[in-house]
Amino acid sequence: YLVLIQLFLGNSCRFIAKPCAINLGIQDSGPHRAQPNAILEKVFTSITKSPDGKRLEGLSKQLDWDVRKIQRWFRHRRNQDKPTTLTKFCESMWRFTFYFGVFFYGIRFLWTAPWFWDTRQCWYNYPFQPLTSRLYYYYILELAFYWSLMFSQFTDIKRKDFLIMFVHHLATIGLITFSYMNNMVRVGTLVLCLHDASDFLLEAAKLANYAKYQRLCDAFFMLFGVVFIVTRLGIYPFWILNTTLFESWELVGPYPSWWLFNGLLVTLQVLHVIWSYLIVRTASKALARGKVSKDDRSDVESSSEEEEVTSTSTKGILSTSSNGSNRLNGHVASGQWTGE
Repeated sequence: YLVLIQLFLGNSCRFIAKPCAINLGIQDSGPHRAQPNAILEKVFTSITKSPDGKRLEGLSKQLDWDVRKIQRWFRHRRNQDKPTTLTKFCESMWRFTFYFGVFFYGIRFLWTAPWFWDTRQCWYNYPFQPLTSRLYYYYILELAFYWSLMFSQFTDIKRKDFLIMFVHHLATIGLITFSYMNNMVRVGTLVLCLHDASDFLLEAAKLANYAKYQRLCDAFFMLFGVVFIVTRLGIYPFWILNTTLFESWELVGPYPSWWLFNGLLVTLQVLHVIWSYLIVRTASKALARGKVSKDDRSDVESSSEEEEVTSTSTKGILSTSSNGSNRLNGHVASGQWTGE
C-alpha cells in the first residue's frame, strides 16, 4: 500500500496538479539565481546563510563589492534552495486530493457503524470484534499514507516544524499500528476520521493562496480554523478521550495496553492545543490586516526585504532556519501559514 500511495502521489503531481497549476497561471520558474562566486559560496555553505554586519564589511573589502550587492547575492542564493510556487501547489494538490477522498470515505463507512453514534459500542465484546474488509482497507490506507508522510518529510519541502511533525507522525503511526494490533480499530476509525475533517480545508486554502485568489484563501482558512478548533478541542477530548479514558475503563477495565494507548492520544491532544493557539493567533493577525498571512515557509525573499546596514550590525527582515519553513502538517506556526 505504501508503494501504491507513492505512485499515486507521483502521478497526481505529474498529470493532474501541474496542468491545473499551469492553467491557473502558476509558472514553473524559479527565483533569480546568484552569480557564481567561490568565496561567497564557501561562506554560505560552511559558515552562515545570513552574515552579520561585521562579516559583510569584511567580505566587501575582500571582494571590493558594495555591501548591498553582497546582501543581494546572499538573498538570491537563499532563494535558490526554495521550491517554486508550482512545486508547493503540486504538493498541496495531492494532499488535498487524499484528505478529501479519505475523509468522505470514512464518513460514508462510519455513518452505518453503530460505534459512530454510540461510542460505548467501541468496547462491547472487546477484544472479540470482527474486522470487516471495509474497515481493514480504511485502516491500512491511512497507515500507508502516514508512513509515506514520514518518509517524504526528509525529501519534501523543508519546514521549520520538522521536529514537531516528526513527533506527530510517530504518534499517529504508533496509534494506528498499536490499535490495529490490539483490535481497537473501532475507536481508531473515529480518531482518523476526526483528524481528516479539517486537513483538506487547509490544503484548499493554500491552493487558493498559490493561485492568488486571496478572498477564497481567507474564507477557506477561516473555515479550516473553525473546524479544527471544534473537532480537536471540542469533539476530540469530549468524545474520543472520554470513551478511551473512562468508558473503556468502565466496560473493559485497566487492561495493560490502556496506559500506552491513552498516552499517545493525550500526546495528540497536547499538539492540538499548540496548533489551535497558533491558528487563532494567525487568524487574529489576519483580521487586523484584512487578509491571511502568506505561506512564508519557502516564499522567495524580495528586494524590499534587504537587511538594513548599521555601523554595528546587519540583520535580515526575514530570518531563515535550517528547515526553511513556518508550518505545521499543514498547520500554523509562528503566526504564519502552516501539516500534521
